[in-house]
Amino acid sequence: MKRLIFLFAACLMTTAVIAQREKSKDFVKGADVGFLPGQERRGQKFHDRNGNERECIELLKNDYQMSAIRMRVWVNPRGGDCDKYALLAMAKRVKALGMDLMVDFHYSDSWADPAKQPIPKAWLGHSYEEMKQDLQKHTIEVLSLLKENGIKPRWVQVGNETANGMLWSVKTNERGWEVKDSLGHTIITHSMGHIKTEPQQYAGFIRAGYDAVKEVFPDAIVIIHLDRGHRQSLYDYNLDIVKKYGGKWDMIGMSLYPYWAMEGHPELNADDIITDCMANIRHVSEKYKCDVMIVETGFEVNERKPEIMQEGRRQLTRVIHEAQTQTNGRCRGVFYWEPQCMPGGYKLGAFDSNGAPTAIMEGFVE
Repeated sequence: MKRLIFLFAACLMTTAVIAQREKSKDFVKGADVGFLPGQERRGQKFHDRNGNERECIELLKNDYQMSAIRMRVWVNPRGGDCDKYALLAMAKRVKALGMDLMVDFHYSDSWADPAKQPIPKAWLGHSYEEMKQDLQKHTIEVLSLLKENGIKPRWVQVGNETANGMLWSVKTNERGWEVKDSLGHTIITHSMGHIKTEPQQYAGFIRAGYDAVKEVFPDAIVIIHLDRGHRQSLYDYNLDIVKKYGGKWDMIGMSLYPYWAMEGHPELNADDIITDCMANIRHVSEKYKCDVMIVETGFEVNERKPEIMQEGRRQLTRVIHEAQTQTNGRCRGVFYWEPQCMPGGYKLGAFDSNGAPTAIMEGFVE
């Protein structure tokens, strides 16, 4: 009898291990390459580790095991960058390479992030109900354009880093940067969907986006995306509000940037930030019964200090390894934000000034 019990227990354990391994096979490595079209227009060339010229997305796929690309989309951007047609052009390239697509709706004419979520110019002055309709119409319009061209995104983000809500504007200067008051706080000019002043409306926008995505692509995975993946309290606060007021999501997206988290906070260190992020993934996946994705991460490039890039490589390797092995199978992937960026433009790219991968990129294949 004891032998039968032992064999039965061993069978259960084997089944669980097989299930975990099967799930890990679908772990996604990807990149957000929204700057790439502009780089290509300016004549930027990309090279592999051996100096051979390569097409950038193909390089990411074949040399660094990436199976997905993330692209942002704005409402009415100046110059057409990141509009629905720019998204379509990139989506066609992604599909041709057999890769999956994540669409990241910013619901703005430009950048939307925790410090600002600028209401599109065409939506200003609209009531809450009208703005929900604006959001739904825009979402359906963009996704329908993809569908008409035979493209089906696997994931759709309803909002970008909406820690403080969605569709709220701040005062900006002539360069478009947010203006802060004497206490260092941004000056809010329109608080339509700010989580502190209008939590119910914020949740309503999330729900409106969710429903719009499902209308076009019922099987698409809808992501709610917050920054600072190491801050459990932020996720509890934000997601509890969204859930309380009827918002919905299928997956939680996190940004994980040890570099930015440590900026101005000398008491923090990268390894503790990564540890806390993994703990948060386990926490929110259990609390909200859903999978999680690290949809943005990045590490410093400094060509004059190779040791900095080796440290970035170590951290990225750890993030990917622990996302697969230390989250009870609930973290479904890791996306690098703009790896193809060059030093001098953006600090946390992963390519050098010659357009070739730095040591950081080895984190994807270790």
